[in-house]
Amino acid sequence: MQVLKFGGTSVGSVESIRQVIEIIDKHRQNGDQITVVFSAMGGITNQLIEIGRMAISGEPDYMELVRRIEDRHFNIVKALIPVKEQGKVVAHVRGIVNELEDLLRGVSLIRELTPRTHDLITSFGERLSTTVITECVRSRGIPAQFCDARQFIKTDAQFGHAEVNYTLTNALIQDHFAKNSDRPGAAIQMITGFIGSTEKNETTTLGRGGSDYTASIIGAALNADIIDIWTDVDGMMTADPRKVPNAFNIPTITYAEAMELSHFGAKVIYPPSLQPAFAQNIPVRVLNTFNPTHEGTVVSRTADRRQYTITGISSIDDIALVNLQGSGMIGVAGVSAKLFGVLAAHKISVILISQASSEHSICFAIDPRGAEDVKAILDAEFAIEIEQGHIDSVAIERDLSVIATVGEGMKKSSGIAGKLFSVLGKNGVNIVAVAQGSSEINISVVINRNNLSKALNALHNIFFQSEARVLNLYLVGIGLIGKTLLKQIFDQSEFLRSEKLLKVCVVGMTNTKKMVLDPQGISLNNWYDRLLTEGVTTSLPAFVEKIKDYNLPNSVFIDCTSDKDIVQFYESLLDANISVVTPNKVANSGPYSEYRRLQRTALNRGVKFLYETNVGAGLPIINTVQGLITSGDRFLKIEAILSGTLSFIFNTFKPGISFADVVREAKEKGYTEPDPRDDLSGQDVARKILILAREAGFPLEPDDVTITNMLPASCLLAPTIPAFFDELERNNDYFESLLSEAEANGEKLRFIASFENGKATIGLRPVGPEHPFYQLTGADNIVSFTTERYKDRPLVVKGPGAGAEVTASGVFADVVSIGSYLA
Repeated sequence: MQVLKFGGTSVGSVESIRQVIEIIDKHRQNGDQITVVFSAMGGITNQLIEIGRMAISGEPDYMELVRRIEDRHFNIVKALIPVKEQGKVVAHVRGIVNELEDLLRGVSLIRELTPRTHDLITSFGERLSTTVITECVRSRGIPAQFCDARQFIKTDAQFGHAEVNYTLTNALIQDHFAKNSDRPGAAIQMITGFIGSTEKNETTTLGRGGSDYTASIIGAALNADIIDIWTDVDGMMTADPRKVPNAFNIPTITYAEAMELSHFGAKVIYPPSLQPAFAQNIPVRVLNTFNPTHEGTVVSRTADRRQYTITGISSIDDIALVNLQGSGMIGVAGVSAKLFGVLAAHKISVILISQASSEHSICFAIDPRGAEDVKAILDAEFAIEIEQGHIDSVAIERDLSVIATVGEGMKKSSGIAGKLFSVLGKNGVNIVAVAQGSSEINISVVINRNNLSKALNALHNIFFQSEARVLNLYLVGIGLIGKTLLKQIFDQSEFLRSEKLLKVCVVGMTNTKKMVLDPQGISLNNWYDRLLTEGVTTSLPAFVEKIKDYNLPNSVFIDCTSDKDIVQFYESLLDANISVVTPNKVANSGPYSEYRRLQRTALNRGVKFLYETNVGAGLPIINTVQGLITSGDRFLKIEAILSGTLSFIFNTFKPGISFADVVREAKEKGYTEPDPRDDLSGQDVARKILILAREAGFPLEPDDVTITNMLPASCLLAPTIPAFFDELERNNDYFESLLSEAEANGEKLRFIASFENGKATIGLRPVGPEHPFYQLTGADNIVSFTTERYKDRPLVVKGPGAGAEVTASGVFADVVSIGSYLA
């Protein structure tokens, strides 16, 4: 015997009922012995409750709602039952609705709605849906018998949440099925869920999860092989897929795990209602009516071994936290008993409890709708203690959520709590309260409600790493470097996902004209088209605020510009737990106090501020300095060629070639800043040596860098870039004389930055063959570090120091390193 139960969404429309009939017919054709339990059509029970409220209030429009309920069932009849058979079914439905109308008129007249009458009104949902679906099944030639559960599910008179008399109920169920189902070709029993009756035949309801309860009661009484709960999702999931897109199905789960997950918001099933089935060790399978081929989830006493330590993550979106504290609670027996005794007396359900070992405080989570009532109750109960100062006034904290990580695999597994707290901390999610039971299968944390989605996604990524961890990127600047970066991300995405379990998702981008943001991600196949068609006018403040509003986990802001105005947003982004990656040197080369403030903010918030490409494009220069400093080395001297642009220019500048043409070629190759004077004036190099000195532990200010200028004043003062190139042409003789003098001495021109004895200097210098910089070619950079450990033979880093490809790859490497940090 199999018991099938179909929920409200499964019987909520013509198409869904058609699917239900196909599922029933498939079981019949397979020779399965089945009985079927139905909920009311989706939304009908709530409408019936509202109709009862309107009737007792004397609101005349309640009959209009009754008409809508009737019409909804008539529409099913008209769509699924042949015309010739519709008349008797319509009449039957009409008769049930007439009974409901008579009942409501009585309520309206006497202006009273007792719990008993309330149960009778809400029973009409299941009675109508089961009647109609039974007739639909019959019309397909499938033997089916309507069965009112009130005839054999017997309860006490606790209306609204009746207790079942199992001794009587089990006997009546077994007797009914012996007479109606235990013979070949017997009609399938189509049973109303949710309802029962007293021994006086008064209608009762079974409370939350009532239809599941009906299926469980029947399955237990008949010792069924399995109970199938058909709903609108593919079984139980590792998290709510509406909040966590990467959530996936849990094939098997224990009763204890299902209980914990459902308590904290996973409302696929309500395990307490399935207790009769579990007491008989009958497995329950959760299936999707709209995807019937999916295997769903089997809930039983044991579950298959999994590769993950936890089974799932669940949450309650909105709770209030009540805190009772005071020095008078320490070591005083009976405080907890008094607290929870008064809550129980007022039928207040407590979601979560946490108490410090000091006994100084107890906090507990409740439904926020009852928060003020709870405060009033506790203020009254502890009035004397509060007046005497032994207990502080009761505090209520609102706009909170609870997240629960659940799994049998957590028992005696070390590191679960550490991983949970670590990932929340890295994403700036503050934990307000923590609770863990001695069963060790649930760790629950209370957090601010606005961080719920971020926390759920971050936890899911870290605990279920077969699904790639997600980095959410916001890119500012889509010039040469930005475009190259996007291409590199696109080309490398599959490798990162398969080999590094890392998904790099671009969720926002902007250039100087347009910006587009999408928390679901922007496809890198057509990002430019989206920017053109969906982009809105660029506003950096609006862009940054949107990033904060999205509050996505593992967010990274990438600044691929040289814009001095953008750096003003870095601190607020870091403070919002958003990492920053940039080749933009402005932030790190301004006042030393600002440089340190950004460093401290990133450190305090547990996020990354990465700028390897500030110096040497993709070369590992800054990481090398940081590594040496961290390990305790001390810098004595730094000497470097830090401009790939100037390296290229002076390696290309030969007799017979004008200096202006060489600079123009460098600009065309993308080596220079938008204004080449940023390179030729030495300002760009000055920023780089300043950054290196700071990274090496020296608190230099910009004015501490001395630049020996190589450009004539007329070049520096040219009003436009074209005018600047004109001035270069006019001063060609000057540059040729510098070159000729160096060559006459067997030397080469090199633009060198050096830092020694606390002083930073920059200038154009001729170097001979004995100098390590003499052999430099192309656009290479070279840096020589003399330290306490590398005193006799300096540590040298050499390689390409300019170009969109190497700079973008350096930015990309910084981004990927953040992904590794999340592991």
